[in-house]
Amino acid sequence: MREDLADNWHIRAVTVYDKPASFFKETPLDLQHRLFMKLGSMHSPFRARSEPEDPVTERSAFTERDAGSGLVTRLRERPALLVSSTSWTEDEDFSILLAALEKFEQLTLDGHNLPSLVCVITGKGPLREYYSRLIHQKHFQHIQVCTPWLEAEDYPLLLGSADLGVCLHTSSSGLDLPMKVVDMFGCCLPVCAVNFKCLHELVKHEENGLVFEDSEELAAQLQMLFSNFPDPAGKLNQFRKNLRESQQLRWDESWVQTVLPLVMDT
Repeated sequence: MREDLADNWHIRAVTVYDKPASFFKETPLDLQHRLFMKLGSMHSPFRARSEPEDPVTERSAFTERDAGSGLVTRLRERPALLVSSTSWTEDEDFSILLAALEKFEQLTLDGHNLPSLVCVITGKGPLREYYSRLIHQKHFQHIQVCTPWLEAEDYPLLLGSADLGVCLHTSSSGLDLPMKVVDMFGCCLPVCAVNFKCLHELVKHEENGLVFEDSEELAAQLQMLFSNFPDPAGKLNQFRKNLRESQQLRWDESWVQTVLPLVMDT
């Protein structure tokens, strides 16, 4: 955008990148469990696939809490949690994700070592009902998709609990970056994002996530990232480690560092 302003409008500008608010961060395991239990009361993909041996043990699809100690642990055979958010407009083509999920399902049926998948797509918008109908027409055996509208305080908790984010935002101008990815990175959540002109300023391919062009490439990325899940030595964990080590500035810190000096000089 800075280059466009200079080249086409002869305006000198300073770039101030969007940064996540401080509440976008990794979610502690006990809060993850609390969130999953809450969402499980409304959405079946978050509910336990089997009952625990101890009837007083509290279990979600991903976690369980020991009744005696209160200790929360992740289930060994838990599904992977994929999250996307959208305003359900034509700017985001969710048929790309649905086609990739169909390919992922077929890979699982063919015997590849892949986990079950819970795909959560949050948001409200004009195309939500259209895509909800498409989702219900799919007969996935290893994938569950839900489209909840989350309370404001639950959205960052969900991002901080997920294994992978997916962004289908494409910029009509080619000049704006998706805030949803900024928030995901604040939660140290690796992202697969559809490519467009300036995306490289935010998503560093093979460093904090992956960039794809179409559903075939996204499906291949999902297969690679979730192979042998959960894999401590896999790329998902490496991307998350890179995000933790990047020591990202938060919005207020970025403003003080970049904007305040300009204001003070005027």
